[in-house]
Amino acid sequence: MPKVERGELINAGVLLYCQPRDYLCAKVELDPGRLRALDPQADVDGVRRALNAYELACGEECGPLAGEPLGGRFRWLTAPRSTIVQAGPVHAGLTADPGTELARLFDKLVRI
Repeated sequence: MPKVERGELINAGVLLYCQPRDYLCAKVELDPGRLRALDPQADVDGVRRALNAYELACGEECGPLAGEPLGGRFRWLTAPRSTIVQAGPVHAGLTADPGTELARLFDKLVRI
């Protein structure tokens, strides 16, 4: 969120949770050029660290969410709380292959 008070944002990742498949994964990629187009003074490294925390939080042994059930992690990760990185709205859907769906959504929503 380069300027949260103005509602500016760029898509920088996808978080996918599939309860039946016991799957939670985040895929992130920051485009520094897009970020700096909105905020030339943006702390690119700080934003990258904040985004990487989402990926790490999906792992079993990392960080403060280690040991939490995947559903709890997902709710924690999607709760609005930061002015640097904010999850967008949660959308429901069905998939038999969450890894492939994550890649498809990432290409469609982030690498546009």
